[in-house]
This record gives sequence, C-alpha cells and structure tokens, in this order.
Amino acid sequence: MARTREFDIDQAVDRAMDLFWRRGYAETSLPDLLKELSIGSGSFYAAFGSKEQLYLRALDRYVALQHSDLGEMLDQAPDIRSAVRQVLLSLVQADLAEPVRGCLVVNTATQCGERSSAVDRVTAAIRQVESLLAGALERAQARGELSADKKPAELARFFTTFIQGLRIVGQARLDRPFVENAVETAMTALD
Repeated sequence: MARTREFDIDQAVDRAMDLFWRRGYAETSLPDLLKELSIGSGSFYAAFGSKEQLYLRALDRYVALQHSDLGEMLDQAPDIRSAVRQVLLSLVQADLAEPVRGCLVVNTATQCGERSSAVDRVTAAIRQVESLLAGALERAQARGELSADKKPAELARFFTTFIQGLRIVGQARLDRPFVENAVETAMTALD
C-alpha cells in the first residue's frame, strides 16, 4: 500500500524557493532542502524528482508572484508614468531592504547559465515582463498618456533591460541616491 503524502507541495515549493533565493542553487544541497522541507529523501524524489526540478518549480513560482505584482502595479496606477515609476522604485526598495537576495531571475541567469532549462525559464520570464510593460504602454498611448511617436514595444524592451540592470546594481549595494537618479533618468524615455 502506498503512503499518502504528508506535506503540502505548494508550501514546500515556497520554502524551497526561499532557500534557493537566499543561498543560490549551487550552495543549496539536498540535505539542506530535506531539512528545510522537513521530509525524507524518498518523499523528496517522489514529489520533485530532483534538486534541479524543484529549483525550476521554485523559479516558476517566483516568476508567477513577481509578474502578478507587476501586473497589479501597472493596472492600478492612475497613469503610465506613475505606474512605471512605482514599479522601478519598488524594485529599488526591495533591493535596499535585502540586497543579498536580489532577484531570483537575475540570480538564475548568473548562477545557472550552463543549465538550458534554467536559461529557457529566465528568457521566458524576461519576455513576460516585456509583454506586460508593452501592454501597459500601448494602453497608455491609446489613452493619450504617451505621444504617438513613441513605440511601446521599444520602450518596453528598454524598461525590461533597465529593470534587470537595476536588480544587479541593487546587489552591488549602491546607495539610494545613485539608483533613484538612474530611475529618474530612465523615466525621461516616456517624455
């Protein structure tokens, strides 16, 4: 008779995400994961298959949470300039609060570049950010908040790239005035 699973998969993925995010993929061992999740190796392999498969699930969870937050900020702000500024400054604040963590997508790109499955996920995550930004910029242009000569797709690509750079600068622990000045300069792309 098969044993029933005695742990919540979603909670386990969230806990693993937190551990990978704090320590990185390479620095997180299977014993670390077993301890963090309070499960045995048999349960681990039955539920997740491997450390890499769990990492990818944790990365997918992180991306889903981040993109949900991004979508909400873009949709709920009164105008596109406020929305983009809020997005950028929220990232600055997150990185100032916990610079060691940074962004799990950026961490994955820099730490797991040899793993094609991780690279594919990073590429997809970045494309999703670009798509969310492009949609918000297109809607803003239709409302007259963005001049007709602006190209929403190009602006979205610029801000997507800027966001990734901003996350790396955050890990370098540059001070608030440095990054806020960079944000204000980036905002001129909407003028």
